Amino acid sequence: MSEKYKGLIASSGVAIGNLYLFTRDKVVISDNKIGENDTKEEFAKVKKAIDDYIQDLAKLEGASEAQSNIAKAHTELLSDPYFTDTIESKITNELKNSEMALDETIKEMVEIMSQIDDDYLRERASDYQDIGFQVMYKLKGITPKTLSNLDKGSIVISKELTPSDTSNMDKEAVVGFATDLGGKTSHTSIIAQTLDIPALVGMGDISKNVKGGEKAILDTNEGILIVNPSDEEISKYELLIKEQKEKKERLKEIKDKEAISTDGKKIEVSANIGNIEDLKLAIENGCDGVGLFRTEFLYMQNSDFPSEESQFEVYKEATQMLGDKPLIIRTLDIGGDKGLDYFEFPKEDNPFLGYRAIRLCLDKKEMFKDQLRGLVRASAFGNLKIMIPFVVNIDELKEARNLIEEIKEELDEKGIAYNKDLDVGIMVETSSSIIMADKFIKYADFFSIGTNDLTQYTLAVDRGNEHIADYYSNFNPAVLRAIKHVIDVSHKAGKWTGMCGAFASDTQATKLLLGLGLDEFSGSSAKIAEIKDTIITSSQEEEAKFADKVLDCELTEEVENLVKEHN
Repeated sequence: MSEKYKGLIASSGVAIGNLYLFTRDKVVISDNKIGENDTKEEFAKVKKAIDDYIQDLAKLEGASEAQSNIAKAHTELLSDPYFTDTIESKITNELKNSEMALDETIKEMVEIMSQIDDDYLRERASDYQDIGFQVMYKLKGITPKTLSNLDKGSIVISKELTPSDTSNMDKEAVVGFATDLGGKTSHTSIIAQTLDIPALVGMGDISKNVKGGEKAILDTNEGILIVNPSDEEISKYELLIKEQKEKKERLKEIKDKEAISTDGKKIEVSANIGNIEDLKLAIENGCDGVGLFRTEFLYMQNSDFPSEESQFEVYKEATQMLGDKPLIIRTLDIGGDKGLDYFEFPKEDNPFLGYRAIRLCLDKKEMFKDQLRGLVRASAFGNLKIMIPFVVNIDELKEARNLIEEIKEELDEKGIAYNKDLDVGIMVETSSSIIMADKFIKYADFFSIGTNDLTQYTLAVDRGNEHIADYYSNFNPAVLRAIKHVIDVSHKAGKWTGMCGAFASDTQATKLLLGLGLDEFSGSSAKIAEIKDTIITSSQEEEAKFADKVLDCELTEEVENLVKEHN
C-alpha cells in the first residue's frame, strides 16, 4: 500500500523514480587548545581553505546561469571582511583553533539569518551553512560526498541539500528531490527551478521515514511524495508527466511575450530580487521588470553602513541591465527582526511593530540620505522607481519625499543628472495604509501590496507560529477586500497598483488577482511564464465578475473552494 508525505513546493512538476538517500559526512570539530604563538598559523589555515573554495567557485562561472549566480553570491559572502574578521578575532582574542573559530562564526551567521522574518533573507542562512561545510571540508582535507554518479531515475532524499550539493547533481540521473528542511526561496529551490527538477522541501523527517531504493512518485503540483505507489497510480502519473512536458514546451515560447488578456488588458509580470545575480535569473526568465529589489543585503553584507557610492554602483548596474523596463527599489527595510552586526537596535517585545524600516531611516537621516542619493543618481540610467516600506503615517511619506527633493536640489547645484520624473511609491502592508489609501495616493505615484505583512497584520496572526498557522491565508475575505480597496483607490486617482508579496507568485490566485484589477504581479522569477500564460488566456472582464462573487464570501474555505473550481 502506498504512503503519502506532504511538503512545501520548491519547484513544480511530477517525477517517477527510485529513492536515493543522501547523507552528509559527519565532521568532528577539533577542540584542541592553541597558544598565542599559534594564532597566525591557525588563521592562515582558514584563509587558505577559504581561498581554495573560492577557486572552486570560480570554476562554476561557465556553468548554468543559476549556478554561476550562486557561485558569485557565495564568493561575496566569503570575501566579506566581517566574516573573516570574526574568525580571526576568535582565533587571536579567544585562542580558538581554526576549526572551532570557523564553526562558531558560521553558526552565529546562520542564527542571525534564521531569525529574520523576511522569507527570502531567512533562506540565505542555508548559503552560510553551505560555505561552512565547504570551507570546513577544505580545512580538514575531506573530499565531500556528491550527487554526481547516481542511477538514472533517482529521487534524492536528504535532511537538507546545499547549493553546492545541487550544483554538483547529475542532471541526467536525478529526476527530483525532497528534503526535511528548506524553504521555497532558498538557493537550492532556485537551482531546482532553473534545472526544471521537481522538488519538495520542509518535509519534516522524510529522510528517516523512507528507504533507499523504494519506488516513488514526486507530485509537486499537490505537494506530495507517494512511496510504493500502486500500478494504477503509476499509470495515472505517467499520463500527467506527458501532459506536463507539453505544457513546459508551450511556456518556453510564452516567457518573453507581453501579458495581455484576451480583452486587451496589459499586465506587467515582474520579479522580486535581492541582488544582481537574482536579476540575471529574472531577465533570463522573461521578466517585464523588477517589482521589488530588497536592499537589505547591501547593509547585511557590510561591516558598516554602505556608502552612497557603493550603493549607486549597484543600483546603476541593475537599472542599466533592465533598460526601459521598470526597476522598483525598496528603501532599507530592516529592524528588530533583521539585525545589523555594526548597529545596536533597541530591545523590543515586538520588533515587527517596532523600530524598523522607514521609522529607522527617518531617525538616521544621514544614513538614509546616502541611500536616497545613490537611488536618485542611478535613476538617470533607466526606469528606476523608489518604494518606501512600512509607512503608517502620511507625514512619513511626505518627509521621505522632502528628503528626495532636497537631494535633487543638491544634484542640480553640482550638475549631476537624474530622472526629473522619478516615481516614489509606497509598499502597502499596514492596516493604516489600507484604511488611509485614499489619502496616501495623493502623495504616492504608485502602490505595491506586500501581502506577507498585510495578511499578518490584517488577521492579527504570526505567520511563523505553527499553532495558529491555519489562520494565515491570503484567501481570507478580509485580505481580499483590503486588496480590492487599495487597487480601486489607485485607479480612481489615475495611478496603478502592483503586488510584491508571495501571493503574487501563487498561480492559483492569478485569475482572481487579475479580476480584482491588479496592474502588476511581482514574485518568483520561476513563475513568470506560468503567470503570463494564465493572463494571456483569460478575460479581465470575466475574471472581474468572478472576483465580485469571491468578495461576497464570508469564509476562507468558501473562497478556496470557489478558486479551485474556477481554475
